[in-house]
Amino acid sequence: MTDAASLRAPAPRPARPSAGFADMFTPKLVTVLREGYTLAHLKADALAGLTVAIVALPLSMAIAIGSGAKPEHGLIAAVVGGFLVSALGGSRFQIGGPAGAFIVLVAATIEKHGYQGFLAATIMAGLVLLAIGYMRLGTYIKYIPHSVTVGFTAGIGVIIFSGEIKDFLGLTLAQEPGPLLQKIPALWGALGTINWPAAVVGMASLAVILVLRRIAPRFPGMLAAVALGAALTFALGLPIETIGSKFGGIPRSLPAPGLPDVGFAALADLIPAAIAIALLGGIESLLSAVVADGMTGRRHRSNCELVAQGWANIGSALFGGMCVTGTIARTATNVRANGHGPVSGMLHAVFLLSFMLLAAPLASWIPLASLAAVLAIVAWNMVEHAHIAAIVRADRGEAAVLFATFALTVLRDLTEGIAVGVVMGAILFMHRMAQMVEVTAHQPLIETDQPDSIDGRGPYEGMERDVIVYRIAGPFFFGAASQIAAVIEQIDTPPRAYVLDLSRVPLADETGAQTLMSFARKARKSGAQVFVAGASRTVVRTLLRAGLTRHMVKYARSVEDARKRVARAPAAA
Repeated sequence: MTDAASLRAPAPRPARPSAGFADMFTPKLVTVLREGYTLAHLKADALAGLTVAIVALPLSMAIAIGSGAKPEHGLIAAVVGGFLVSALGGSRFQIGGPAGAFIVLVAATIEKHGYQGFLAATIMAGLVLLAIGYMRLGTYIKYIPHSVTVGFTAGIGVIIFSGEIKDFLGLTLAQEPGPLLQKIPALWGALGTINWPAAVVGMASLAVILVLRRIAPRFPGMLAAVALGAALTFALGLPIETIGSKFGGIPRSLPAPGLPDVGFAALADLIPAAIAIALLGGIESLLSAVVADGMTGRRHRSNCELVAQGWANIGSALFGGMCVTGTIARTATNVRANGHGPVSGMLHAVFLLSFMLLAAPLASWIPLASLAAVLAIVAWNMVEHAHIAAIVRADRGEAAVLFATFALTVLRDLTEGIAVGVVMGAILFMHRMAQMVEVTAHQPLIETDQPDSIDGRGPYEGMERDVIVYRIAGPFFFGAASQIAAVIEQIDTPPRAYVLDLSRVPLADETGAQTLMSFARKARKSGAQVFVAGASRTVVRTLLRAGLTRHMVKYARSVEDARKRVARAPAAA
């Protein structure tokens, strides 16, 4: 359907038919191969994949440990999930794997339901993502306010950092509390148990990452820090906790796939965790794809990307791996390393699997203090300082949404923080839309700006105060209905006709329509006609569905058309 405005607008290219199912869900891998994939492209993707794998190796293990899982669970997620995200996804450059944003949610799920329960929740989350993608609902995930995403990622960063203090300093705690307000006193009370070799290794690892970031930003500083920590621990025989001493090392192959050992009756209890994993994964993956689009000028397919995330989470969980999503840092690394397409992400997974097969024994010497330093950097990066400052400076309402989301994420629960933040953001949006609505009344209006005659009838004699025109501008929805009703019902003496100019109303909802219905009833009882002028087809349909039929009001193409009809009618209908 087209309207007059769209017909007047110049079209830069011929109209294309709407994308079909196959076009919408065709992976970018297929698109890249259709364009022609050469040996030069393969070399570029191989180099980019190796670069990303070097970055992902320490991160995957650190995120898994920070989540209360084993390091191999993070590596499996990066291998299996990362391969599927790139092979099936709707972004050329997306790199999938375990993400720091999941740490709090995963840790809470494992603590409550065990690791097998978490795997079942991840598979259920994958099914939710498949449903969201195939139902083409991916666009709606983008409507989550920016202040909410900044707030909950900052909150997650604070929680991650607090969770790494124990390993960074080598503290001895019988049981580390989960909630932040309980964790801080427990950590403070355990300061007397600092393991100084662990603290020195942790600080040295942190210094290596920061120095290399300053002098050689392209060098894999996190891997260098982990390697230095492992070398010091092995060479000096330091009495500190390592992957080998805590987890017994990492396996040298992928496990056989299988379903989680969870009873059918327990699945209902996992639904909240599954939905939270799905929504957080969808948000994170689409944000990452948008970042990649901004860096490359490409455009991702959001619903195809969500479908890939769904299959990737199912595949990762079947092999015993963690939940996965698109990761912004690794995706950006892939773009900066000049990756050509999804093959780089697939090769990144292959390289990680090779590291597992060849270097598993060496990983046993990696100290947890070094991995804690890696996660401390991840946590710091999650607190987007520039974005927070910009939101605080720009808008107090958005700042309130940000801090409410942040506080609830830190002190209560991630899902609660997101839910409250989204509700507050929606209320703020509706308030702003209501403030945008303007209602102006013009009385008298006819005798001052009209031509002398219409179709030979002569001037508008005797109509100086017979017509009142209300011009409404802005979205006419429930948030603005009371404001509009208060204005249009202020006239003491009813005129011969009211003209409601809706030419600048882009949308109307049921509440707005009912407001006009109530006004029209009162106007008709007083003997006045009501004209609705200039409304778009969409607005007219809404008004008609609400009962504002042509027997109750008269629809006119414009205010001028309504005036002509008033002038010709001797009295109200």
